[in-house]
Amino acid sequence: MIEKYENELLAFAQKEMSQDPAHDINHVLRVVKTAKDLCHQEKGKLKIVLPAAYLHDCFSFAKNHPDRAHSSKIAADKAIEFLKLIGYPSAYLDDIHHAITAHSYSANIKPRTLEGEIVQDADRLDSLGAIGITRCLQVGASLEMPLYSNCDTFCKQRLPDDRNYTIDHFYVKLFSLADKMNTESARIEGRHRTKFMREYLQQLKTEV
Repeated sequence: MIEKYENELLAFAQKEMSQDPAHDINHVLRVVKTAKDLCHQEKGKLKIVLPAAYLHDCFSFAKNHPDRAHSSKIAADKAIEFLKLIGYPSAYLDDIHHAITAHSYSANIKPRTLEGEIVQDADRLDSLGAIGITRCLQVGASLEMPLYSNCDTFCKQRLPDDRNYTIDHFYVKLFSLADKMNTESARIEGRHRTKFMREYLQQLKTEV
């Protein structure tokens, strides 16, 4: 049943998203793919997970916007309006709204359903690994930040400062994500991707 809605969900996401280098339609498609995998492994309800994954970024303030923490609530409201328009089964709407609202790191909401946990994990996994490195560099470049500090590049003696240096974001946030995943499947994958990120920094150390 859910598959018949996928084209409409994707088309709406493409139309409504305010694209930025780290939150484009390819990000959505990766989150959908990961969410499907986690849903299968964790035995979640795809009828909740799939719409939430497709529509989780149908609205988003810019990365450095003061109201960034409210993006996911606005996206959730917008998504439910659309799902009602296309006649999506109403029994799932409350849980879809919650999953979208809770996915955001900046919103700091603990998911209360398995499906909310899956969508949050899928979105956070896209911040890790090779894709995570690439997205971090894209955001840093869009904000015109230098890649690293010339003084204590890898934060051995200073506090990381990701408002001024791109790779400091690894230390401020990204390295902590794997252990904060909700599901065991996501924790395993998150640790694997984090290992790759640490290897990237080891190589970078030899080059700077």
